[in-house]
Amino acid sequence: MGAVTSTFIAGVELFKKGLGSPVGSLTQLQTIRLGKRYENRNPLIKDFVPLASLSDLVFGGWDLFPDTVYEAAIKAGVLDKHQLEPVKKELEAVKPMTAVSDTAYIKNLKPTHFKKAKTKWELAQAVIADIESFKKKNGCDRVVMLWCGSTEVLPERASIHESLDMFEKGLKENHPMIPPSMIYAYAAISLGMAYGNGAPNLSCDVPALIELAEKTGAPIMGKDFKTGQTLMKTTIAPMLKARMLALTGWYSTNILGNRDGEVLDDPGSFKTKEKSKMSVLDSILEPELYKELYGHYHHKVRIDYYPPRGDAKEGWDNIDIRGWLDMPMQIKINFLCRDSILAAPIVLDLVLFLDLAKRAGLKGIQEWLSFYFKSPQCREDLKPVHDLFIQHLKLQNTLRLLMGEEVLDHSGLDYYDPERGTASPAAPPKPAKSKKQLTTAR
Repeated sequence: MGAVTSTFIAGVELFKKGLGSPVGSLTQLQTIRLGKRYENRNPLIKDFVPLASLSDLVFGGWDLFPDTVYEAAIKAGVLDKHQLEPVKKELEAVKPMTAVSDTAYIKNLKPTHFKKAKTKWELAQAVIADIESFKKKNGCDRVVMLWCGSTEVLPERASIHESLDMFEKGLKENHPMIPPSMIYAYAAISLGMAYGNGAPNLSCDVPALIELAEKTGAPIMGKDFKTGQTLMKTTIAPMLKARMLALTGWYSTNILGNRDGEVLDDPGSFKTKEKSKMSVLDSILEPELYKELYGHYHHKVRIDYYPPRGDAKEGWDNIDIRGWLDMPMQIKINFLCRDSILAAPIVLDLVLFLDLAKRAGLKGIQEWLSFYFKSPQCREDLKPVHDLFIQHLKLQNTLRLLMGEEVLDHSGLDYYDPERGTASPAAPPKPAKSKKQLTTAR
């Protein structure tokens, strides 16, 4: 119930009262093109696909501290007190349930509001009971769980992660390689609920929980909300590759406060976040295919906890590139962002899209939602797609498929040469003339 969650809930409650605008939310503001350009069919996504209404949403969750969402929002300082005043009553009504805690995985927080049990299996059953109680109390038809908690120390992949039987055995035997996020994920997926992971934790990204999701019909997706610096990387790096501009080095540093910064001040938690942030460039630039351009660049990421900054994070990037004749150039980015303001619309979209996936009968990994994640989960034999623009096309094409519309490839040939614009193969281009032939022609 920290900065991200309290900002998200406050925003939705304000929108219900006609206050504020859901800037940053695809589900609320973006249109989607259907058919040919000249047809001019561009409905809002929320009018095109049957999404839940904001008025249908009710909120609950867990926290290591007993603050109501209103108290959490005041402490986080993302929104001013006067902004929260119109929904103070609604936010005070959302009180966190006791959380699953393990100080081995989050070392810089001292929890005061947590569950006590003999085994991790009992903790999972307690979370399941919380969900069922919440659903009954609020008269919910459907429930979505989204992890907006802290970054855990990343556990090593172990044998207990490889199958559902082994994982459940590990829960009953208190295996040390099962962190809190996996206990929440297990509880949600056991009930067939849609589950999304907004942190770089392994969470549901292990074979055991993927197996469970396929078994129970639960849509799952993660990892790590793509908000500030990585949003910029997945925008700029595709441009470098599209133009075949070489990369010599990319230095990134962040300063941030709030609980997120405090947690990441621990080397173990930082290592988890670093792995998530470092993974994107290789995937986009494909150094194995373009060794001369991207085979030897230097990539450095730093995160510094700076309490005075609060939620107003600053991400600074220095990018050294090379152009024609290997001439050096630089790009510098200073992104003064508000982390929770960028994350809140992601949370809203994922809640609505994961609920849509569940109603559409989609189960297991929802790679079409990669657009929202730094380290998107995908099938283990595939490389994740990090290019923001490909991710966006994948998301919109999936919505088109679900609603029986034609997917778009944006080739444009069909507007000028109908034969080449169809799926059937057209005549291939003629071979280029040899040098000798060209000389004769002159």
